[in-house]
Amino acid sequence: MINRLKKMDWMMLVILGLFMGISTVLVRSATYNNPLPQYQNLDIKTLIFYGAGFLVVILATLVDYRLLLKVWYVWYAIGLILLVLVFFLAKETNGARSWFNLGLLSFQPAEIMKLFLIITVAALMGRRQGDPLKMRSDVMLVAFFAMIPFMLVMIQPDLGNAIIYIFIVLGMLWIGNVRYTYVMIGLAVVVGGLMLFVTLFNTYNTEIRDYLEGHHKVHWYERINTYIHPEEASADDRRQSEYAKIAIGSGGLAGDGYLQGESKNRKFIPYTYSDSIFVVIGEEFGFQGAALLLLLYFLFIYRMILIAYQCYDLRGSFIIIGIASMMVFQIFENIGMMIGIMPITGITLPFISYGGTSLLLNMMSIGLIFSIRAYQEKYEIDT
Repeated sequence: MINRLKKMDWMMLVILGLFMGISTVLVRSATYNNPLPQYQNLDIKTLIFYGAGFLVVILATLVDYRLLLKVWYVWYAIGLILLVLVFFLAKETNGARSWFNLGLLSFQPAEIMKLFLIITVAALMGRRQGDPLKMRSDVMLVAFFAMIPFMLVMIQPDLGNAIIYIFIVLGMLWIGNVRYTYVMIGLAVVVGGLMLFVTLFNTYNTEIRDYLEGHHKVHWYERINTYIHPEEASADDRRQSEYAKIAIGSGGLAGDGYLQGESKNRKFIPYTYSDSIFVVIGEEFGFQGAALLLLLYFLFIYRMILIAYQCYDLRGSFIIIGIASMMVFQIFENIGMMIGIMPITGITLPFISYGGTSLLLNMMSIGLIFSIRAYQEKYEIDT
C-alpha cells in the first residue's frame, strides 16, 4: 500500500493544494458581505469538500484501475440509469432537471457519467492494443456509446456537459491511432453539423423560442441566441457577458485587491462563487493572477500527459488523455464564456469553482491517474 502511494505525482499534489487555497480565497470573496443564508460559510464547505476529495484521491490510487476496465459495461450502465432516473426523481431548477438532492450534497449524474464514459471508451479502444482503429468496429462503436449519454444530457437540457462528452471522445480518438482519413471525415461531419444547426436555428428561430418557452426552457435558447446574434439579444441576455468583461477588464494588470471588487460590476453577475468565479480572479488579482492560475493549469495538464506518455498499458494512456481533454475544455469554456468568446453555459472552472459534485469527480479522476501510475507494470493485456 505504501509503495503504491509513493508513486503518486507529488507535483500534482502540490498544485492541488494550491488550487484548494485559491478556491477557498475566491469563494470567500465571492460571498463576502452577502446576507443570504445559502451563501454563508461556503469557503468552509470548500475546505471540507477538499478534505473529502484528498481522501478520495488516496482511495482511488489504491484501487487497481485494470479492475475498473474489466467491468466497464457495469459503470456505463450505472451512468445511463442515473441519467434516466434524473427525469423522474430530480426537481426542475432553472428550466433543467439535472440534480439529485441528497440533503447535504447535491449530485449531478451528468458529471459522474464523464468518468464512466472515459473508462468505457478506453476499454473499447484498448482492444486494438495500438493497431489502427477501424471505422465500423471501433470509431462508430465509440461514437454510438457516446451519443446515448450525449442525447440524454441534451434533453435535460445541459448543453455544457453534453459538449464535454464530445471533446472527451475526440481527444481519446486522436491518440488512439485513428487514420487521418477518419479524422477528416469526422471534422467534416462536425463542421457540417454545426453549419446545419446554425442554419436551422436561424431559419426556425421564432418556432424554437416559442417551443422552448412553452416548456419553460427558454434560457437554453437565450444562451445560444446571445452567442450567435449578440447584436439582437436583449439587455438582460447580454448582461452577464457584458458585466463579466467589464469586471475582468477593470482589474487591469494587478487587480483591485482582495475583497475589493464587490462594489463594482460583479454584483450584477450571477454565480460568482461557482460558474463565474473567474470574474473574481480578474477583478481582484488582475492579469497577473489570471496568468498565474493558467500557468498552474498548464503544469497540471503537462504532468498528466507525461504520465500518459510513460504508460505501458495503452488503456491507461487513453484514460488520462480523456481526463485531460475533459479538463482542458472545461477550462477553455469557462474562461471563454467570461471574456465573450464562448457561449455561456453551466460549466464550472475545475478545482476552483464552488461545488461538491464537480470537485469530488475531479479528485476521483486524479486518483485514477495516480492509480494508473502506481500499477504500471509490464504485463499482457487481458482480452
